[in-house]
This record gives sequence, C-alpha cells and structure tokens, in this order.
Amino acid sequence: MNESGIPTLAESYGKAPHRTTGNGPRNVNVLLESLRGVGGDTPSDMYGRGETIGKFERKLAEMLGKEAAVFFPSGTMAQQIALRIWSDRKDSKTVAYHPLCHLEIHEQDGLKELHHLEPVLLADADRLITLDDVKKMPENVACLLLELPQREIGGELPDYVELEDISAYCREQGIALHLDGARLFEILPYYGKTAEEVCALFDSVYVSFYKGVGGIAGAMLLGDADLAEQSKVWKRRHGGDLISLYPYILSSDYYLDLRLPKMAQYYEEAKELAALCKAQPGIRTRPEVPVSNMFHLHLDGVSAATAGPIIASVQAETGIALVAYLKENGERSCSTEIAIGDLYEGVPKDKLREAIGLLGQRLAEARG
Repeated sequence: MNESGIPTLAESYGKAPHRTTGNGPRNVNVLLESLRGVGGDTPSDMYGRGETIGKFERKLAEMLGKEAAVFFPSGTMAQQIALRIWSDRKDSKTVAYHPLCHLEIHEQDGLKELHHLEPVLLADADRLITLDDVKKMPENVACLLLELPQREIGGELPDYVELEDISAYCREQGIALHLDGARLFEILPYYGKTAEEVCALFDSVYVSFYKGVGGIAGAMLLGDADLAEQSKVWKRRHGGDLISLYPYILSSDYYLDLRLPKMAQYYEEAKELAALCKAQPGIRTRPEVPVSNMFHLHLDGVSAATAGPIIASVQAETGIALVAYLKENGERSCSTEIAIGDLYEGVPKDKLREAIGLLGQRLAEARG
C-alpha cells in the first residue's frame, strides 16, 4: 500500500481474482501437477544420461527435425555454448545479433567474458534485422543469431519470405544461422508452419520450456550430432551437468504436451485483448496486431508514476488484473509486456471490457 491506502500496481495485480496474463502462479504446484502421472519408480537421469532425459531429447529432435538435442538447465547456458561451438568451427570470434538480444542485455556479458566472443550488433534497436543488414555484416562472422519473436520490441516477427531469404544467404556464405527460439512454439500459429519447417531454416536451435510452455525451467539445444556432443562437454564445463535434472525434464515434457495445442488459442486471445485496449484513446500496442501470444502495451501521454496508481485502482475495483509493472519510455510514456496463457480464457469478458473502459477514461482524465 502507498501512503493514501491505495494498493501498489504489483499488489493490485497479485490480489485481483482474474488475471489476463500467464498460466497461473509459479509455485510448487507447477511441479506437483506435472508428476501426477509419473510412477515413483521412474528412473532419474544421471549426469545427462538415462532414458528419462534421452527420451525427451529424442522427442524434441524429431519434433524440430534436427539430428540431435541436448537438454540444458537454462537457455543462457545453451545459447552461449552454441555460439562458442560455431565460433570454434569457423575459427572466428565474431558473431552477430540484434542490439536487444538477450545475450547482449540480460547476461552480464557472459558471452564476452566467458568465451571472449566479439558480437556485431545488427540493425537499429527499435526494428527487426533485415536481409540488407545481414548482407552488410563483416566477412568474418561465424554465426548469426535471430530471435523469433524479437521480444524487446514487442515480439515482432519478420515476414516468412524474408526469413527464408536470410537463411539462404547465410548458407551461401557459409555463415551458421542460430535460432533463439525461446518462444518458438508461440509463433507457429502466425506463420502457419510446423516447428520442423521453421527450424529447417536454421543450423542450430534453442527452445525454452518455461515461457509459454510453463514448465519449471529448462531448455533444449538442437543441431547436428557433432554440435550436440560438443555441447555436452561445454555443459559440463559450465557446471550445468547436474547429477539429475528430472524435475525440469518431466515438467517440460508434461507442459509441452498440455500447452502446445493451445498456442493458436493464446494467439487469437492476444489479438482480442490488444483490440480491446487499442479502442481506448492514448493506448496502443506493438505490434499493432500481435503475431504471437505476446505484445507490448503502450500508454502515451502519461508517465509510469501517473499511470501506475490509476491502473492499480482499476484493478482493485474491478478485480481484473491487467498490468503487473510499467516501464518508463520517456517523460510522458510508459509500457508493459502482455503474454497470454491459460488464465485469459477464464476472465469474464464483460468485466474485462468494463475494466479497460474505466482505465481508458481515467487515463484520459489524467492527461487533461
């Protein structure tokens, strides 16, 4: 609570009975639910070996059309290792990716400090990488990383034809193409492609199991058999080869099966929510029409300091949780990220429209 007794933005979001985003609380029930059908005598994995981990790796390799797959405790570890392997193969320290790539802004320069790689930043921070950007890369780039969708700019995606053109160019030039597919499954409904079709454009792929999938944690790195074997060595070097990873593996497998069929539903619901929000003056989304289950919600003409208490009051009064946090985008603009999951379906749509309408009205009053 603040001094006036109004709940803070985070408090009002947490207490509201109807949340529009996510798959539910990330508590121990996430693990318990995933273990309901698992027998207590199921063998665990041991240092990356055993049927529990091997079966899941083979499943993902087949699903994504790659020769081999290796389970990792984190995507941060998997992607740094993938780029290191491509760097060693090409005998070049230079890799390329977007200025707002996860490796550049969220990993404390791990790629540079641990592997001494030298990233080239492509495109402007507020737009996608294009084929023209790729053609202007230095000749010594060992690997190009593409993130689909580009999260930090709202989850935007390139046209599929341009993606195919980038892939073809990289193969012509002998440049490895790596997919940051943390949200790969979430983009398939928009592209109208299978995971295998999208991954066929890339030499290596990383996927996450805790974002839209909703597992506890964990990631998979996929590519050719040699890349997989090298990545196992690097996983041990990074300290990621724990004696057992089965809680992550079993929950990843369970929630992947549960939520993969729902990705088209989440996508349609994201478009529905975005349209409701954009109908209010001074509220816009990026992308204008979502291309996955996520988008960024922008509030123009108000700062986060002004908008936060307004949203908190609306959430407290209506019981509809819309926004958990706000990011300042200048003196009079702020934004947040929306990601649709299981919870949206259960939100009463009349109350949702009421909450968004009330929010639009109060924000307009604040702008004067």
